[in-house]
Amino acid sequence: MAGEFDLIRDYFRDATAQREDVVLGVGDDCALLEVPAGKQLAVSMDTLVVGRHFVADVDPQSLGYKALAVNLSDLAAMGATPAWATLSVTLPDADADWIKRFMAGFIELAKKHQLTLVGGDTTRGPLSITLQVHGFVEPSNSMRRNAACVGDLIYVSGQLGDAGLALLAQQGLYVKQGSLASLKQRLDRPEPRIELGLIAAMHSRCAIDLSDGLGSDLGHICEESDVGALIYLDKLPMSNAVAEYVTESGDWSLPLSAGDDYELCMTVPAQHQAAFEAAMQQQDVPVTWIGMIEQGEQVRAMSPNGDVDAYVARGYDHFKN
Repeated sequence: MAGEFDLIRDYFRDATAQREDVVLGVGDDCALLEVPAGKQLAVSMDTLVVGRHFVADVDPQSLGYKALAVNLSDLAAMGATPAWATLSVTLPDADADWIKRFMAGFIELAKKHQLTLVGGDTTRGPLSITLQVHGFVEPSNSMRRNAACVGDLIYVSGQLGDAGLALLAQQGLYVKQGSLASLKQRLDRPEPRIELGLIAAMHSRCAIDLSDGLGSDLGHICEESDVGALIYLDKLPMSNAVAEYVTESGDWSLPLSAGDDYELCMTVPAQHQAAFEAAMQQQDVPVTWIGMIEQGEQVRAMSPNGDVDAYVARGYDHFKN
């Protein structure tokens, strides 16, 4: 059986492309890194735990991809360019084949964004993954949760609810088979909207990635910015499968609160609307206007018939769900 330092040597050291701003990477007590002049360092960290975020028999390659994707999504929401990552893996045993497959997924996404693994830790225990990512942001272009203003327009990227519907299918609560393969891809291998975030930051000063559901994450913006929001349910971008589910069930929880979509929710001042929409039309991912920032403190939703709910159900909370 491989030991801890065998795993580090074989699967983590030199696993990703080297960058000139990495003076010293995996293998020493600390990494030595250089932040480019004139840039701010953006840092984010997430933990994925077996039985909470993924099932025990998860495909390791997909988990490696997703573990990095959910962290890069945070950088996208800040308008940051990825640079480095540190990775801590807790394993029941030193399963070299599992690590090899996990790192294959991790490396696949890291290469897309020229990200270098610069350090971390391995230890024995219940399976969990903790990943910290670092990126660079222009000081004048960072998007923050506390920067929304009354009158801003609210936009989201991509489509909402696909990952939630895939999870229902995985749990046996949704049985239609038409588009489950593409839905499962959205759940297992989300695409962080890095390029879109960089362009959006030229026009928006406020964004969040949709990890816990639109109602919850937009609620974080409202709380931090001391504003309210009104969203129009008939404007929410949905795949055909999610739209069919909503039509048949009358349940809007998938696009509103299911989470795990890792799309971006952005607010844009009205005077920047034309420039923002023109820039978004040049992106590969569609961006849709869904509502307005208003006075108040709640996220409200207007149904297609014009009724307004005073409170939109919040998404996932680790200590309440």
